Amino acid sequence: MELGGVRLLTDPVLRASVVHLRRQGPVPDPPGRLDAVLLSHLHHDHTHLPSLRLLDRQVRILAPRGAGAWLRRAGFPHAEELARGERADVGGVEVTAVPALHDDRRRPVGGVRAEPIGFVVAGERRIYFAGDTDLFDEMTELGPLDVALLPVAGWGPKLGPGHLDAEGAARAAARIRPRLAVPIHWGTLRPRPTRVGAWFRDPPHVFAAQVAELAPEVEVRVISPGESVELSA
Repeated sequence: MELGGVRLLTDPVLRASVVHLRRQGPVPDPPGRLDAVLLSHLHHDHTHLPSLRLLDRQVRILAPRGAGAWLRRAGFPHAEELARGERADVGGVEVTAVPALHDDRRRPVGGVRAEPIGFVVAGERRIYFAGDTDLFDEMTELGPLDVALLPVAGWGPKLGPGHLDAEGAARAAARIRPRLAVPIHWGTLRPRPTRVGAWFRDPPHVFAAQVAELAPEVEVRVISPGESVELSA
């Protein structure tokens, strides 16, 4: 996301595979100049060290409390921690860590643990990036928001606890009431040899239909992986 010239990258996956997952579609090129990377939690499909190593090692990384020392040992000297409610300034843009309900472990069991977070980024716009989360009560306190980036699916046909499916994400949008909601976390990774099906393609459209019923004043914009959206004034 880019606000007032400040460029932030969230949970980057820039490789063709992540552990047992394979990317569907072209691999994105590493971005150019970045002011910071925002990491929501430590699962491999969100904190992917091979992808982070494609970036400038001097890039600033904002990560959940408990992840900083581990990231610095992994070769990222400017990794910082944010606990829920804490804020950081990135070039005049305010980045606030907000709650997320999700598993805090980085597998295998016994590895580092860090409490998952989402981010509200505030500059010329206010944008919420949810990371991975289930519904939580404090969602109603996140606004006002111009954009909410909400996960609507996952990397397999079934979702476990700590995730939003399309219907849950629509309920989240109804709680948050952003001006614009963009469904994310779909149509990208799948376990091999699982075939692509409705579970892979349909969630953003189910989400849009549900939001139209639950919060018709919220605009939904479905963009495919690799596309971008520009906000008007």
